[in-house]
Amino acid sequence: MWREQLGWTALRILLPWLLGAAVIALYFDRAGLGALPAIGAVLALLGLTAAVVLIANRWLPSAAREATAGLGPNRAANDPPHRLSPTARALWPAVLRLDREWREHAGRTELQLAAAEAAIAAVPDPVILIDRNRRIVRANAAWAEFIGSVSEPRDLVSALRNPAVLGAADAVLAGADVRTVEFSVSVPVARLLEARLARIDGPSLDGAAAIITLHDITALKRADEMRADFVANAGHELKTPLSTLLGFIETLRGPARDDAAARERFLGIMHEQAGRMARLVDDLLSLSRIELNEHIAPTARIAIEPVIENVAAALELRAAQRGMHIDLNLPDDLPEIQGDRDELAQVFQNLLDNAVKYAGRDTTVTVTVGTGNGPTARMLWVAVADHGDGIPSEHLTRLTERFYRVDNARSRELGGTGLGLAIVKHVLNRHRGRLDIASTLGKGSTFTVWLRAAD
Repeated sequence: MWREQLGWTALRILLPWLLGAAVIALYFDRAGLGALPAIGAVLALLGLTAAVVLIANRWLPSAAREATAGLGPNRAANDPPHRLSPTARALWPAVLRLDREWREHAGRTELQLAAAEAAIAAVPDPVILIDRNRRIVRANAAWAEFIGSVSEPRDLVSALRNPAVLGAADAVLAGADVRTVEFSVSVPVARLLEARLARIDGPSLDGAAAIITLHDITALKRADEMRADFVANAGHELKTPLSTLLGFIETLRGPARDDAAARERFLGIMHEQAGRMARLVDDLLSLSRIELNEHIAPTARIAIEPVIENVAAALELRAAQRGMHIDLNLPDDLPEIQGDRDELAQVFQNLLDNAVKYAGRDTTVTVTVGTGNGPTARMLWVAVADHGDGIPSEHLTRLTERFYRVDNARSRELGGTGLGLAIVKHVLNRHRGRLDIASTLGKGSTFTVWLRAAD
């Protein structure tokens, strides 16, 4: 670009001399002085022109340096600085064009660089760039939890010591296609990660030759495992009562065909098992429906007192059969909440039903409602406390898993499906609330529901 601009400038300097030579030749020809004087004049002028060219060639570099010395980031005008030589003044327009074009080019390059850096920084997954020597040259903020800030290039092995990842990085740098590696880390918490490594062809930031992105697939793997467990558990839960029904049906059609007493007893067991299957199917459908809408928060405003009172009234007879009583402590000035009445009724139905089934006979189930304070000032809580055997602490974190039971035999004997607390958890997730569980062996358990008050 410099050569092109200076060439045009030199041509502008020499053009008047060439035109002068042509005019002189034409003048001598018109004056009739003959060809020899005209040719001599032209040759003399061309010789002078050659001398000027030689001098200009010697002066152009110094004149260019003189002209460019007046440029800078703080230049405020297009006028040349004072005291420039004539040649430097002649170069000044070309220098200005060069300066403007280079500034525009540099500006575009800076914008592209800033956009690339912003894009890398905005990626939520950890991203690092490595050079041909497998050194980390750049990392985004998400990588800080793995390797900290990158102040200077360092080998990838200092950040990831997994042999499969290092081998994949070497293969990609050697020219291999995209590689994907799954590996686990235990610090700061146990996670399963997927590393994707790809080569960078062409210009890149800081000489990077490959890019490595990490994806946390822990939740996906756990979801797959839970889905497989759910299918297996659901199949098992349905298979047991179904097998019982088939066995009694065969018995009634065969040996017990004419045994009235056996038929009556078997029909009672069949009715119980069919009811268990019906409850299980109902809970499965309910859980599926709740999960389908879990991402959509309810918008209706409801009062919590009537919901709790209706659920308690429906279970009072069952509680009385075990000599139990449901005690409600409901303040009069409770705020409304934003929620779905039927789903919240299902939450309190499951919690109170569990309390009545698993608490000791001749005890009281207490339901207390209140409002939070401080960080939970906009929350309302409902605590269901029973006086039962309590739950061992190692089971508390898993109680809301599908089909998880502390005592399988007792739960099935009492008609539990193993889905009640899972339904509670997902309903509260939809309501942007939470469930707290506290239990003391030999004293009882308290299940506390937290819900957001309506705005």
